Amino acid sequence: MTNASSLALGIDVGGTKIESALVNPSGTVVTTHRHPTDAARGPDRVIDDLVTCVQECLDQSADDASVAGIGVAGQVDSETGTVRSAPNLDWTDVPLQERVAEALGIPVHVLNDVRAITWGVWQHGAGRGVDDLVAVFIGTGIGGGVISDGRMLHGHRGTAGEVGHTTLVADGRDCHCPNRGCWEAYAGGWAIAERAQAAVRQDPEAGQTLLDLAGSRDAITGRTVNEALAQGDPLAHTLTEATSRYLGAGMTSVVNTFNPERIVMGGGVIEGHPAHVDAVAEIVRERALPPARQRLDVVPSELGGQAGVVGAAAYARHQG
Repeated sequence: MTNASSLALGIDVGGTKIESALVNPSGTVVTTHRHPTDAARGPDRVIDDLVTCVQECLDQSADDASVAGIGVAGQVDSETGTVRSAPNLDWTDVPLQERVAEALGIPVHVLNDVRAITWGVWQHGAGRGVDDLVAVFIGTGIGGGVISDGRMLHGHRGTAGEVGHTTLVADGRDCHCPNRGCWEAYAGGWAIAERAQAAVRQDPEAGQTLLDLAGSRDAITGRTVNEALAQGDPLAHTLTEATSRYLGAGMTSVVNTFNPERIVMGGGVIEGHPAHVDAVAEIVRERALPPARQRLDVVPSELGGQAGVVGAAAYARHQG
């Protein structure tokens, strides 16, 4: 039997599902469970779903956990574990850490989901052995986490690493945040879908393959673009090349700002088109400041969909 004190819970909270995992010190998932949820029902119901998900995860093991980490897509107060803002959940000032600790009876640590992923890839994934690391995950949006000189950057109120909301184009495309022209507004999954829909609106003939695959213009997503690309569709190729350029432009700023030894890229957009990683590496080699790009690796994530729960558990274990 595993020593219960060596196990930690990692929990990933999203708008449609919660995943919990019991994780050992080597980063191996012992048990895992997913539970559907509906953010529209409000934070109280989502927290109830979270507790249920954890209990069902623990029911699969004879052991318990001594600590829990929670990654949530939003801005988290690093001192209190309060979720200050989580647009995808429609949460504002939700005391998640306090509520879950009370329900589980163990210490709980809450952090931004991509910061949790960053901790996971640093401790157990493609970032192992590196003291200066940036993890950038491109899914629906773009999130990042920064390890500098062997320490996670949190910032004054726990929001450091929001690289997706750095400005790529002044007064450019509307973002889901208050700004315009954000990196996410060009290369995030929702932006890829919007750019594809706009291209089809402008030239329906060129967009016929996308229309056939999706069924309607408004149903076109980033996945549709990948499917069309696999069929050799010229418009999908153009859209994908543009995404690589946007990713490379934003990453060049990341490299110049943080001077990492390694960049780890992951998320659904990268999993859907892994060639983005090599394209970004080439752009960075061409455009980043020479000292910043020396001995820099740009690599894909190794942990896949488990990065969030593994990272949240590892972070909680580190916090104690």
